[in-house]
This record gives sequence, structure tokens and C-alpha cells, in this order.
Amino acid sequence: MSGGTKSIFITGAGSGMGREGVKLFHGKGWRVGAVDRNPAGLATLEQELGKDRLFTATVDVTDKAQLEDALARFCAGNPGGGLDMMWNNAGIGASGWFEDVPYEESMRVVDINFKAVLSGAYAALPYLKKAPNSLMFSTSSSSATYGIPRIAVYAATKHAVKGLTEALSVEWARHNVRVADVLPGLIDTAILVETKNHSKDAPQPASSADIAARAPKKGMFRLLPASSIAETAYAAYGSTKLHWYVPNSLRWIDRIKAWSPEMMRKRIGKALPLAQPEKK
Repeated sequence: MSGGTKSIFITGAGSGMGREGVKLFHGKGWRVGAVDRNPAGLATLEQELGKDRLFTATVDVTDKAQLEDALARFCAGNPGGGLDMMWNNAGIGASGWFEDVPYEESMRVVDINFKAVLSGAYAALPYLKKAPNSLMFSTSSSSATYGIPRIAVYAATKHAVKGLTEALSVEWARHNVRVADVLPGLIDTAILVETKNHSKDAPQPASSADIAARAPKKGMFRLLPASSIAETAYAAYGSTKLHWYVPNSLRWIDRIKAWSPEMMRKRIGKALPLAQPEKK
């Protein structure tokens, strides 16, 4: 919007990276629209931050009408009715060998992780066009650098988000709307614990502490706090950068894959505990 308080609309804002984003942007003086399917998470945000410059609504992002309604109500309160930044952040996971994950579960991952980003793009564009140099920002994943076994559909949705980001970054330049994404590595959020494993040979980690104990202490797959993604989102608003890798060393996976996808396939196969080929 031209002048005045800037605005951001965040999906999946009740917990994890989205919640940290709400807190950071609100603390920077922005007007924040926070939506989530979990009303309890939004209620605690209101208790923590107060209602000044904070709009909350319980929204299932797979319901395009709900998302459109919440965006319209939020943007109606912004000067000029515009939107400076849309952050498509809501996401879920499902793990296990591809054939062990129920089809319906995989389709729900597709609905939330990719189709909801499409809905967000369609719904937000009219408002983004009203704000000079606005940004649509989406949460992709390090699994969008190379497809990761045992989260195949999740990885595919994040590849789709990355591809959409690249295409729209070219298309929407004619509207003076920027488009970018973040590709997080291992981030300390509830999805690490809550993602159900559908294969019996890999039990679910018991807790965040269990995950932290197992995670590398250094390198590109070290465990990082959710606040690191919120800080990245804030930095993205002031930049023309397309892909934000967290940590930045993750970009090397993309570079190596571009040179030799077969080499990356071999390296991932060695790095992950995969089952031996079946004898025929």
C-alpha cells in the first residue's frame, strides 16, 4: 500500500514458522492477518500480542471460499485496500514408503501444500496489485532441491511450489508484484513430531528433544529454530531474491543436481537408510 502501515497475510499462522512470522512482523509494526485451522493457536496469539494490528480467522486453506473471505475482510482494513505481502505457509506432511501412505492422505498433502498455494495466489493477486512492490512469498522445502525418499508426495508438492514461484516471478512482474519462496532444511516445528509415519520399519520420533538429539550439530541439515524462517521472510520483503535457502548451504544440492541428477540420486541413497532391493 502507498504509505502507512504495511500489511502481511499469513496462512498456517497458529504454530511453527507462521506463528513466529506473525510475532516478528507484528513487532516490526506491520498489520498482520493470521489464519489457521486451529483456533486455539490463534487465540493464544491474540493473548500474547493483543488485537491492535492483528486480524485472526479460523480458515481451512483447502476451502478457497474461506480463504477469499478472510483475505477480503483483512484487506478491507488496510489503507487503499491493498496487501504488501502474502505468505502461503500452511503445510502438512505424510511419511513412509510411497505405497504405504494411503492415497487419501497423499491427496490431503497435495490439497494443503500446493492447491492451497494456488488458491492463495488467485485470492491475493487483486490486493497485491494495489500495493507497490508487493510480494507473494511461499514456504517450499529443502525437499524441493531433490525428491526425498519416504516423503515423496510432500517433496513433489514442494517442487510444485518452487516451480510456480519461478513462473509467477516472471509473469507478475508486469503487475509490479514480486514472487519468492523459502526452502527450509530441518526446522524445529511440530510437523517433525506430528507427521505420521505409515511404514512399520521407521518409528516416529518420540519428541522434539529426540529429534534434536538425532539431528546433526552442524552442516546443512542441522536443526534450526522456526524464528530463522520468520527472519528470512522479513528479509525477503526487502529483496528481489527468488529462492531463499535456510541454511544457505542447501543451495548446493540444487547446483549438484543440475550438473548430475544421477550423482545426487546415488548420494541420497547412501545417506538415507533405505531398504535393500527385493529379490526377484
